[in-house]
Amino acid sequence: MSKQMSHLDDIPSTPGKFKMEKSPFVHNRLRWHSSLAKLTFWSFIFLGLILIFFFRSPSSNPLPQDPSRRSLRTYNWGGPAWEKRVRSSACVRSHNGISVLVTGAAGFVGTHVSAALKRRGDGVLGLDNFNDYYDPSLKRARQALLERSGVFIVEGDINDSALLRKLFEVVAFTHVMHLAAQAGVRYAMENPGSYVHSNIAGLVSLLEVCKSANPQPAIVWASSSSVYGLNTKVPFSEKDRTDQPASLYAATKKAGEEIAHTYNHIYGLSLTGLRFFTVYGPWGRPDMAYFFFTRDILKGKSIPIFEAANHGTVARDFTYIDDIVKGCLAALDTAEKSTGSGGKKKGPAQLRVYNLGNTSPVPVSDLVSILERLLKVNAKRDIMKLPRNGDVQFTHANISLAQRELGYKPSTDLQTGLKKFVRWYLGYYNGGKKAAG
Repeated sequence: MSKQMSHLDDIPSTPGKFKMEKSPFVHNRLRWHSSLAKLTFWSFIFLGLILIFFFRSPSSNPLPQDPSRRSLRTYNWGGPAWEKRVRSSACVRSHNGISVLVTGAAGFVGTHVSAALKRRGDGVLGLDNFNDYYDPSLKRARQALLERSGVFIVEGDINDSALLRKLFEVVAFTHVMHLAAQAGVRYAMENPGSYVHSNIAGLVSLLEVCKSANPQPAIVWASSSSVYGLNTKVPFSEKDRTDQPASLYAATKKAGEEIAHTYNHIYGLSLTGLRFFTVYGPWGRPDMAYFFFTRDILKGKSIPIFEAANHGTVARDFTYIDDIVKGCLAALDTAEKSTGSGGKKKGPAQLRVYNLGNTSPVPVSDLVSILERLLKVNAKRDIMKLPRNGDVQFTHANISLAQRELGYKPSTDLQTGLKKFVRWYLGYYNGGKKAAG
């Protein structure tokens, strides 16, 4: 893969579309962040390993008051009726179809990917713990949407190894689409343990079960554009440095990539990492700016518009959900078989990482202007300095590698995508949830 990427590394995917404003603020941050970032990253690796051993220890007691560390063994699963639902949902109904376990299936991306797989005849089984990071009723509505299309979501946690092993006993999954994760940058300051629990310990739990499965499945997992951290080189390429995380969330995502690479090397698991860039669209996450901007504009509340030092532009590479789904399915379809069996590697296995973005960064202020036009309401803008809580000034994806190897080609601009989101939002919250479904 490195040979294929070398000649693409310095070619912008969309030359001239976005130029980063040079700011002394950014360069000053880079000087003192470099060593601190490395220390933070390796500290999370160490902390993650400690927590992994803690969760796996028979003598450890779960803490019910902390949802991020709750033992999911109390969930009801198992039995003939349950197994029948699992098999039925995972049953392949098309020629050359695949059988996919989708973790985080009641999440934003998980719902759309599961529905797309089911529509084309693949076998799909979901797994989700329905935590309350944001309104669980939205996750339940997504669950109902999937159930109507024949997708069963098992209620459980990726750290419940007994459940994972049972699922692989019932179904010989050919692929795993691992989307379960603790998302969000700011929440890491309130509950850092939840990120280690989901993004590090949870990934290890899943990989442990997959490595021992016979046959081993091919795994596609969601990483994040946040791993590029404080990089100033644009657009971000898969070969760029990722050792300068700007948040605890980014550090755990980077740690997850390192862990995945290790399992690929030692156990022969076929692994494909997808770095998502600011995904938006219908059924999205309420903690995302475009979502709560829409809510607060309609309620007449002021919305925060961040700007960097010296009035620098804050911009994001907003990527519409349908384009992300196409990239996810392409990654599954081009994934090679794992080479291990029963935890033993028999040969080199496929290892890939791709950016999935839109290649068209848009200033957040322009996002607000588009929402104003669509909602026909003027926003009350509150201009604020970009906080030092993990938010970065810009994101911009170089998607040349995904275009070349996956045939990935985003086709939805922000104006079109937000129009579809607003239509869904008004239908779901104002016109009735059934109409939105």
